[in-house]
This record gives sequence, C-alpha cells and structure tokens, in this order.
Amino acid sequence: MNSKLKKHGEYQYLDLLKEALEKGIKKVDRGTNIKLYSLFGRQTRYDLSKGFPLLTTKKVYWKGVLHELYWFFKGDTNIKYLVDNNVHIWDDYPYKIYVKSQKSKVKSLTKEEFVQKIKEDAQFAKKWGNLPRIYGEMWRSWPTRKKGRTIDQLKWVMQEMKDDPDAKNLIVNSWNPEYLYTMAENKDASRFPICHNMYQISNRNGKLSLQLYQRSADLFLGVPFNIASYSLLTIILAKIAGLLPGEFIHTFGDVHIYENHIEQVKEQLKRKPKPFPTIKILGKMETLSDFTPDKIVLENYDPHPVIKGELTVAGGYYEKKK
Repeated sequence: MNSKLKKHGEYQYLDLLKEALEKGIKKVDRGTNIKLYSLFGRQTRYDLSKGFPLLTTKKVYWKGVLHELYWFFKGDTNIKYLVDNNVHIWDDYPYKIYVKSQKSKVKSLTKEEFVQKIKEDAQFAKKWGNLPRIYGEMWRSWPTRKKGRTIDQLKWVMQEMKDDPDAKNLIVNSWNPEYLYTMAENKDASRFPICHNMYQISNRNGKLSLQLYQRSADLFLGVPFNIASYSLLTIILAKIAGLLPGEFIHTFGDVHIYENHIEQVKEQLKRKPKPFPTIKILGKMETLSDFTPDKIVLENYDPHPVIKGELTVAGGYYEKKK
C-alpha cells in the first residue's frame, strides 16, 4: 500500500509563488515602472470534490470574492453595487479615470471622498463609477456590429450545454480587440486591463469542469481571488446545469510577483496549508437569475492571518508620451 499522502492542493499555488520568486525573469510594467518577476505558461488544477480552494496560508477576502462574482454574473459595470456592499477592490480604476479628467480643473476629490460620493450620489456614481466593457458586460451583453444587439454569452453556453451535453464550444470571452490597448481608438478604449480573458466549460461524465485562461496574473494579490471566484463560478454553473462540480483548471500566460510584494510572499511561503473549506448552496438554483449572494454559504474556513499588499494599478489603455 502506498503510504505517501497526497499533497495538499494549495501547494500548487505555493510552488508557483516559489518558482516566480526564485526563477522569474525581471520585467518592468510600462504604465507604473514597477518591477515584477515573471513566469510564462503555467497551469494548476483543483478537484472541487476535495474542497473549495479558498487559500488558507493567508486569509482571502471572501465577501469580496462573492460580491465581485455576483457583480460580473449579473452583467453590472458600475462599482456602486460593490461600494454599497462595502467591497472596495475595484475603487482604484474608476478613481484613476476621474483624477485624470480633473487636470487643470478644480482640486480632485481624495479617493476616500470619491468612494463616499459614489455611495451617496447616484448621479455622480452613474457618471464616474462605470467601467464599460468590463467582465460583466462582456459576459452578459457583448456588443455587436448591429446597433442595439448584444449577446449573452453565459446564457448561451448554459443553453448550448443543455442542448448538446458533449459540446466543445462552450466559451465565454472577454477579450475584444476593438476596445483594448493601442488596438482601440482613444474614445472607445477600455481603461481597465482584461486579465482573466476567456473561460470554457465542459460536461465531463456528469461533472461540470471549467478552464480559465488568464493572460496576466498578479500572483500574490489577484490570483487567490481568481482561484476562489472561478471555482465558485464552476460550482454555481454545475448546480444550475444539474451536474456535479468537477475541476477548476487555471491556465496562465504571464504570471508574476510585483517587487512590492516580495516580503509578503516570503512570509506566506513559511506557512503550511490547512484543510480547504466547503461551499453550501441554499434553496433553488435552476437558472442564472436564481444565483444571489445570500444563497452561498462558506463553511469551515480557518485560514492563517491576512497578509496585506498594495495593489498595482497596472495595464489598460496606454497613451504614448508626446
């Protein structure tokens, strides 16, 4: 009998952290001039029957994971929903846009004042809280050439899987070149970088598995959120489809550690993983509209303490210096 215990699933993430720290090539982010240590082309896999992969070597902000996914899921593009629920992981990007617009005008609001005004002033929130062509819009209302016509990709893949359980085309895409980087015209360009740009689902013998392709991944801050978010998405879509959760497969392009996270990464690598928590779904969940945050219960989460790190507001439309 093989007495060797199977390695805890979290070590996939920790091993990636260690590899990036020790072997990542040095790069510089063009927009911020912050250095990072980068790997290219990696993959991790999480069997969702073995627990919910919410990292335990540091506490992950579960409320943020849950409300952010719901924000995407319902096709929202305005941070007001998140702000109203005291989730502030998206504040920086609209605030960056707001500050840039205020040049040569009256003194800009501080970030705290900006967020408070988003919460209290609906008209201000409508004008400055919106991030067009962000994930929710691309998932649920992809813009087409025909004026007024949009495509609900998420609804389509669920119906397509129902009509053809063996389908190989069940892809939701967020990468539209018309709106990205220097491919876009200035007036249309998204100011947010699409990082987790495509996912595909598949019925594997009665289990729903999901593979995410993430072209750029902030290992310390972003990836723990991404693992939890897309694992939860897999569980929810499986429930709606009447299937069991299968695997979440996380495929990376450029996966990196920012230089201002090095000490935090070293601290995290000293810690040993604890058992993964589990997810319970309450009540009926048979259609996309049945998912609401109050139906999702996280059980038995006992992580190590939080390790804080500063968000690098990188990527998005780059304006060449004149």
